[in-house]
Amino acid sequence: MSTRKGTIKVNGAALDRGRSADMAPTGAPTMTRVVSGDGTEIADWTSGEGPPLVLVHGAAADHTRWRPLLSYLESYATVHAIDRRGRGASGDGSDYDVAREFEDVAAVVDAVAQASGSAVDLYGHSFGGFCAFGGALLTANLGRLVLYEGWPPVDPDARDLPPDVGERLDGLLAEGNRDAVVETVFREVVLMPEAEITALRAQPAWPARVAAAHTIIRELRAIPEVAFDPEEAARITVPTLLLTGSDSSDPFAGDTRTVAAALPDARIVVLEGQQHVADILAPEAFGDHVLAFLRDSADSRHDRHRQRRRPYELDCHTAPLSP
Repeated sequence: MSTRKGTIKVNGAALDRGRSADMAPTGAPTMTRVVSGDGTEIADWTSGEGPPLVLVHGAAADHTRWRPLLSYLESYATVHAIDRRGRGASGDGSDYDVAREFEDVAAVVDAVAQASGSAVDLYGHSFGGFCAFGGALLTANLGRLVLYEGWPPVDPDARDLPPDVGERLDGLLAEGNRDAVVETVFREVVLMPEAEITALRAQPAWPARVAAAHTIIRELRAIPEVAFDPEEAARITVPTLLLTGSDSSDPFAGDTRTVAAALPDARIVVLEGQQHVADILAPEAFGDHVLAFLRDSADSRHDRHRQRRRPYELDCHTAPLSP
């Protein structure tokens, strides 16, 4: 294949880079592919109508994990839900390096910006937030950034995958027990409560999580490789929303205030009574917070004399998760 970096392909056919945002009609999602820096094709599922918004899912998932949230975003935005490398309709590289994931996100943002003629908003969840943070440093086409318990770790050593857990996950994968890989990660690494695991199992996206099990272990081992750097964070000057659940035990959650303090224009939303997956278990309330931020920061961008905002915390109450 000879397509260039950033070239968009629609269902396998190259799309004219000068074409406008009509590439994202409403109704059934349109699958396009963006060629990343190492030649890997990254699938992008597009739906909705409005300003472009790229969604980056976390580990043990593909673009289908967004289904509960999509209907609350599509009336405001043209949503581009990617399949990260190694799953869904995306390709994969021969050797894994998390830096390629950062490049994938930036390549999609740049291609969408080229096609739409506008800056692109970016939302990443969990490991997808980690990738979105890295991608944000590689593109000049970002409008706003939303991260839900996902960014480089402040203390990388604390994010090392315990050897016994890693060995068990390797063994389960070698046995072909992908379902157990996903469940073990949620229970022992993410520290997800049983009620949330049960709720996720009941969703249509569970088979896609199981199908992506082979990517989980490499991603968990990659997290400590990229430490949070305040000087790097200071380069992300776009308005940024950091979301965390008040009851979350996810390791990313503990770093929220440190990350916010290093970003030039950040705010924190604490989702009262929520944990690590409120975006798909309480999607309406979650969508309200995200859209309120996107609309508010869009209005603020018109004020060229807007002073630098110091990070602040806004406590937001959403409906508790059902058991």
